[in-house]
Amino acid sequence: MDLQIWLLYLLTCFGISVVPGPNALLVLTHGALHGQRKALFTISGGVLGLIAMLSLCALGLGAVIQASVSLFTFLKILGGLYLIWLGISLWRAAPMSIDVTGMVSGSNGQLFRQGLLAAISNPKALLLFTAFIPPFLDPTRNLFIQTVVIALTYATTEFLVEFAVALAAHRVRPWLARMGQRFNKLCGGFFMIFGAALPFR
Repeated sequence: MDLQIWLLYLLTCFGISVVPGPNALLVLTHGALHGQRKALFTISGGVLGLIAMLSLCALGLGAVIQASVSLFTFLKILGGLYLIWLGISLWRAAPMSIDVTGMVSGSNGQLFRQGLLAAISNPKALLLFTAFIPPFLDPTRNLFIQTVVIALTYATTEFLVEFAVALAAHRVRPWLARMGQRFNKLCGGFFMIFGAALPFR
């Protein structure tokens, strides 16, 4: 992967990581209830699950590349359209709310499992990875190495963003309630722009 493409991928990873989703919501809740140290187990479980899903998507797309370049091009365009649709949905979404009622203290293992299950049970993550990976894959280069770079880059970005969320849990919750709609529009616009541009790179 060229440095220029990797930097663009890194920026896209950051955009995806900062959008509130099931894992971010779980980390935010655990950070507020249990503190940043225990939330690390939630984050680790979630990142592991997301790496597994992302790697499966990348390797599956590698098989598609080998089977048909035309089909791969079609998937790139379809992925761009999905990102645009995701952006529109996020633009129109209501601010994220957090309900901590019924949440109880859990062991480190329980927090880890909750993070892992939140990641692997989210079908939207599978669709998202299938959508945004193709534009960054180069059919002429080693797909395994590209998959490793893609997975590690996303994992690092996701971990850092979620740890920042856990650190700022008490401050972020009221901010999301007050500014969540504008935040959704900003992230939604990001996805629409990238969805329109990425298939044609």
